[in-house]
Amino acid sequence: MPLIAGMLIVIGSLLTGYLMHGGTIGPLLQISEFIIIGGAAFGAVVIGNGFGGVQSVLNGIKAMLKPRMFDQAAYLQLLELLYAIFDLARREGVLALEQHIDNPAGSELFKRFPSILEDHHVIRFFCDSLRMIIVGGVSDVEIARLMAEDLDICEEEEMIPSGILSTVGDSMPGYGIVAAVLGVVITMQAIGGPPEQIGHKVAAALVGTFLGVLMAYGIFNPMAKSLENQVKERDFYMRVIFSALEGFSRGYAAKNCIEIARRHIPPRYRPAFEETDKLLAAKGTAATA
Repeated sequence: MPLIAGMLIVIGSLLTGYLMHGGTIGPLLQISEFIIIGGAAFGAVVIGNGFGGVQSVLNGIKAMLKPRMFDQAAYLQLLELLYAIFDLARREGVLALEQHIDNPAGSELFKRFPSILEDHHVIRFFCDSLRMIIVGGVSDVEIARLMAEDLDICEEEEMIPSGILSTVGDSMPGYGIVAAVLGVVITMQAIGGPPEQIGHKVAAALVGTFLGVLMAYGIFNPMAKSLENQVKERDFYMRVIFSALEGFSRGYAAKNCIEIARRHIPPRYRPAFEETDKLLAAKGTAATA
């Protein structure tokens, strides 16, 4: 997993270099410094975002541990599903879609795409938008506007954990300085004592600064960026669905809707036209038969 692998590389590199210079692990194990810095950061998150913000961060970390892969295979599977839906509507009418979007979990069509079916956010957006098209009475322009607003609202909410982690990361050096200042206060109280005791207290104070900087630039800010990238990847995926449904609401042919959707796939994952056409010829028509 990138999250765990990255952390191991960061911490492993630092400790390896430190030990190569003759350092020892013992002076770095200042539990009090962890309590000061970690507790202050946690309290700040609660003040600014409540316990709901803490829960959103935990959910974001879980998402980083089990990321959804939006690679070319995932986009091809999405195009296949979209074509199956649109082709079914062409052959049997849009009302034939109701039984599938009302109960996606029980739909034999959706069951063919388990990775999509398991993504409740994708299914909810897809079915809710398609339902508006089927019911009618709303112009295609208005449907497109509502879908775009839906995506913007969802993206804004999904960016909350990233924003919280970014703020925590930016504040970590400050908390490290606070911990160091407290260590200096303790050190000043020990002036006149044995030199080795004063040296130990100074080292403990410096560990606070070290931890603050490390956790800012080696842990929290990279985690915030990872979450932000995940949200962007999901948004690219959702925009492909949006573009296909927008074309369908305007009455475009199924293959035209798929071509519009294909053009909205990020270039690094976008399949060639011939590859998409071959896939739909081999699976799409047979799947809806």
